[in-house]
Amino acid sequence: MNVARKSGAARSLKVGATERELRNVVDTVLRLAKSIGVAETEVHVDETISALTRFANNAIHQNVAEHTVNVSVRTQVDQRTARATTNRTDEDSLRAAIEASLSLAHSQPKNPHLLPLPGKQRYRGVNRFIKQTAALTPEDRARAVRRSAQAQSAMGNSRSLFAAYHDTHSVFSITMQEGSAASWAKENAVDVDDIDPQRLAERASDKAHQATNARELAPGRYTVILEPAAVLDLVGFLFYDFAATALQDKRSCFNGRMGKQVFGKNISIVDDVYHPLQLGAPFDGEGIPRQRVLLVDHGIPRNLVYSRASAKVAKKKPTGHGFMLPNEYGEAPMNLVFSGGKASLEEMIAATERGLLVTRLWYIREVDPYEKIMTGMTRDGLFLVEKGRVSSAVRNFRFNQSILEMLRNVEMLGPAVRATGEEAFEMVVPAMKIRDFHFSEVTKF
Repeated sequence: MNVARKSGAARSLKVGATERELRNVVDTVLRLAKSIGVAETEVHVDETISALTRFANNAIHQNVAEHTVNVSVRTQVDQRTARATTNRTDEDSLRAAIEASLSLAHSQPKNPHLLPLPGKQRYRGVNRFIKQTAALTPEDRARAVRRSAQAQSAMGNSRSLFAAYHDTHSVFSITMQEGSAASWAKENAVDVDDIDPQRLAERASDKAHQATNARELAPGRYTVILEPAAVLDLVGFLFYDFAATALQDKRSCFNGRMGKQVFGKNISIVDDVYHPLQLGAPFDGEGIPRQRVLLVDHGIPRNLVYSRASAKVAKKKPTGHGFMLPNEYGEAPMNLVFSGGKASLEEMIAATERGLLVTRLWYIREVDPYEKIMTGMTRDGLFLVEKGRVSSAVRNFRFNQSILEMLRNVEMLGPAVRATGEEAFEMVVPAMKIRDFHFSEVTKF
């Protein structure tokens, strides 16, 4: 919802606002809300500065930059709450957002489980703002064809809570085509200097060349070597299953499985926003500090993440994983880190008598939420491994595979890296060698 009055000149935040300027917006909303008798108010201010350069056929065809500011206001009155949003920061627009939030709140049914706003919190510091990434120019992007973004957010409420976060984010993605064969490579990082476009371009080019003259194999169960992007886009579908709300609602694949040997003993997972390869604010949508949570310990799901509301129901402490209220999801871990191993891709290939090397997966959809059976297709580089070496390209397959079964069948793990794909948000995962991965049919491309 964009609620803004035409009266009154908009006093937009300048590009790259300071934390003080963000706090001034928060304080203005709280002052205006108090002036009309709203006792409980929460406000989020998010600024994003993004720049994008795309090229194809050896020419840049798109070069854009965007600056956005969003102010989201939640009011809470008489066990009712609602949220309204504006992209303007003048007082008339902020007052209109407060009034819209109040109007929506009054139309909601009472929620006897609605908690009062949290008070002032203490946050562990993180530094994820890199000046050279934020200052990347169109000329810099033209030399490497990158996308970069600078984001910052602040939140506060009428109980003196205030939190702020600032980061940079750079992405490089490339698809190379040779005839009808194609391959792909992608990386993202806080620091643009951590990305090597030339290395990624060479990797994609080599794979596109190898992918020509692909053979068609019969569907069935194969040993697979999943590169980190392929692992990410599958295991990313597990994140909400670790939410206490999902377990309470019996919508988690871990219902009846907590404390049991669900995965192989070589699988451990934590949620850790403070991990050096992770990105994200050290507080959640309610302003609660994020905690490091051990989710899976040597294949056994041990813990869940909690918002304030789900923690109260379970008589636990909140872990700092709640979403902005109101919402129907409750909470989820957004900074998953899988344990890794020491095997390189080359060592996995050398240790494979017959199997498939998978670059990435796409169009992944859930078939069975409790057994976590997913379907999707391979893409941009599928290769046959025979007697410890890559022997040929293979026509793409559709798969039908349980993630729970897959993580019981992991034979080798690579080092955990910050991975990026297309189907799930970034997380820290290793490459995996997995036995008995189920391919159900050959695709038409």
